[in-house]
Amino acid sequence: MKSRRRGHGDLEQEVIAVLAAAEGPLAPAAVRERLDPGLAYNTVTTVLGRLHDKGRVTRVSAGRGYAYQAVRDRAQVVAHQMRRLLDDDADRSAVLTRFVGALTPEDEALLVALLQRTEPEPS
Repeated sequence: MKSRRRGHGDLEQEVIAVLAAAEGPLAPAAVRERLDPGLAYNTVTTVLGRLHDKGRVTRVSAGRGYAYQAVRDRAQVVAHQMRRLLDDDADRSAVLTRFVGALTPEDEALLVALLQRTEPEPS
């Protein structure tokens, strides 16, 4: 791909596409090479770090750095984002109360069923 002006979020989507097409984790240099060798290495590592923070990619140690892989499970990405939002607010009770209050009856029933399924057995 040749260098061009990208819109907001375009570079993240392009990086995700490169990682999704790869057969395994890629180091930032390999992402840069496949995406656009004209990009600054620091730009690629910054984007990869942000994608990791958002739960969109996973990373594994590779030498002195990391190799990255796209998360293919959309539910995993959304759950990670929900968890980060919850962690960002000091009043977890208020956040969870408003979240549950906004659920449809079907979603509330599903949540109750999931919570009951994961409760520890009484001793």
